[in-house]
Amino acid sequence: MGSCIICGTSVDGRICELHEEDVVFEFRGNQPGQLSPGRYYRGSVDGFAEFGVFVDIGDSVTGLLHKSELDQRLESLDWDAGDTVFVQVQNVRDNGNVDLGWSIRQDESEFRGTLIDDPDQDGAQLKEQTAETEEDGPVRTSAADTTSSSARDEAGTEQADESSEPHEEPEADTGNASAAEEAAPQQTDEQEETPQVTIAELDGYIGDVVRIEGEVVTARQTSGPTVFEVRDETSTVDCAAFKEAGVRAYPEVSEEDIVRIEGEVEKRRGELQVETEALVVLEDDERDAVTERMEDAMVKRARPDAVEPLAEDPAVEAVTEPIRDAATAIRRAVLEGRPVVVRHSATADGYVAGVAIERATLPLVREEHQNADAEYHYFDRRPLEGSVYDMDDATGDVTGMLSNRQRHGEKLPLFVFVAAAGTTESLDGLELLDVYGARRVVVDERVVDEEIESEVDALVAPSLADAPGTTATALAANIAAHVNGDVRGDLRHLPAVSFWENTPEGYADIAAEAGHDADDVREIREAIALEAYYQSYEDKRELIIDLLFAETGEDVPALAEHISEQFRAKMNTELETATANIENRTVDGETVLVLDTDSYTHQYEFPPTDLLLDALYRDHRDEAAAVVGFDTDEAYVRTDADVDVRAVVEDARAEAPEAGLDARGAREGRIEYLAGERATARDTLLAALGDHL
Repeated sequence: MGSCIICGTSVDGRICELHEEDVVFEFRGNQPGQLSPGRYYRGSVDGFAEFGVFVDIGDSVTGLLHKSELDQRLESLDWDAGDTVFVQVQNVRDNGNVDLGWSIRQDESEFRGTLIDDPDQDGAQLKEQTAETEEDGPVRTSAADTTSSSARDEAGTEQADESSEPHEEPEADTGNASAAEEAAPQQTDEQEETPQVTIAELDGYIGDVVRIEGEVVTARQTSGPTVFEVRDETSTVDCAAFKEAGVRAYPEVSEEDIVRIEGEVEKRRGELQVETEALVVLEDDERDAVTERMEDAMVKRARPDAVEPLAEDPAVEAVTEPIRDAATAIRRAVLEGRPVVVRHSATADGYVAGVAIERATLPLVREEHQNADAEYHYFDRRPLEGSVYDMDDATGDVTGMLSNRQRHGEKLPLFVFVAAAGTTESLDGLELLDVYGARRVVVDERVVDEEIESEVDALVAPSLADAPGTTATALAANIAAHVNGDVRGDLRHLPAVSFWENTPEGYADIAAEAGHDADDVREIREAIALEAYYQSYEDKRELIIDLLFAETGEDVPALAEHISEQFRAKMNTELETATANIENRTVDGETVLVLDTDSYTHQYEFPPTDLLLDALYRDHRDEAAAVVGFDTDEAYVRTDADVDVRAVVEDARAEAPEAGLDARGAREGRIEYLAGERATARDTLLAALGDHL
């Protein structure tokens, strides 16, 4: 006994009586008596008559679809000779005439699957069904029907004989008659139910017919079969289905469909493959059951064990579970064949944090995908101009991912935001990704707005856990250690690189253990900061790898030293100019240093304004509560005080509504205003800042 491909009921064959009308059959026989009344078949229009349409079923049998069976007038049919149609075999008469019925489903996608009706493989069963149903079938007595159908049957039979001659199938059947007779009882009475197995178990079933359930990852048409890549809760496998050379098999099946496949397990060129004999798209409860099973197994497989933090860090310890959630999302994306896109701020901290995740993820990508360019195809790191993920960024990402899905069948990526997207200014961009179902992870070391939590799949935000500050790299490196424990040793010095000052002792110690003293760490940080500025919208994968992961004694450390010297030379020149032109202001009793960055910095040269003001504040924090730089249409606030930049902007806007003040860049202390109202914006912002210092 076998089992129904749809419901699993024990049956002789592939489909039970209850579900026989849910699938469409491809007829491979050459005699009308081999058809099974009640089944739906794919056919093609052969010709028209006053009383109906002649339809070819397979290559050698023609039936009549009488006009009384149509749901519209015969003359209104929009059919041409050769068009594919779907009909139901109602009766096969003793004289060979075939009566057909109309099917309301005129597209293969409306059936739940396609099966092969091949009498050479299942002849006894088909003949028995035919004999049982012929007596009760409807009878038509038109002389024209009989003449036309008989003539067509004779022509079809001759054609079938000619086409089968080169294959010598009749001789093969005759020569092996005794063997076939011995095998027949084994196929019917003694056959066990087709085993349902996981893809991971297929290696133990080579040569056997099995049943698997899973999701269609890709469907690609070769010059021969159609190949469906199917994933279940354990692994993936290619399932080859052949209709005819270069023609799509099972055109109703789409990517992300949940399917049940039955076929023989083979090994080709060292890789397992299932030769598909039957395929059904699962629906409703069956689909939900398989989806839930795969979901549970995937999460279990992807979720890493908790590991010790790289070093003592209260901020990291406060978000241990969110760190595991983020690592789970990344590992799951790799297992599902889903690209991982890391969007990080174009700062030294953003770059190093992004590289930490890259370092851990790429080996997993290589393990899951054998093609040479997999690490570029399934992982991408894209710097952002700032820390806000706006509609411009999101539109570009969505356009790219939809193009990749359309052109290459690529799954929608997982987006991981590092040192970015943590404030409400990024909501529009995050929501656009959500419209298309792209998953999102946010890792942000600064203050994160609570609204972000409901818009992402995982959020690592120490500020929401009332934890002290840290760097994005400290968080990302610990995520990376969960993603792939094999690279933990490579990550030890990365957090130290991300601290411009006051590096925690624990991170300094593990960096030293990795062979990087304080000078090494500083040189690497400065070199990356310089390179992050130039062509800031590129990932610079190979260059950053050379700077961060060069072995001791190689020539590459000299590269970090060389670039670091350039960093200090350029920074010192700008600091000297800026310091000479600082305006000392007293605001509500607090000293605020004001710099006209539009007039006293070199535009479009390193260092960028935000990096310059960071350095300027570090040099003058003992004498000033804040440093503020005013550009043509932007201001930058640097302070250690607990200042809510949005509140400052709100107060200033009340005094100068005409200035167009906007706290869109509040995360990094950046405030926008209208260039024509620069003087007004400066005065009102300084006054409002004094109230909050």
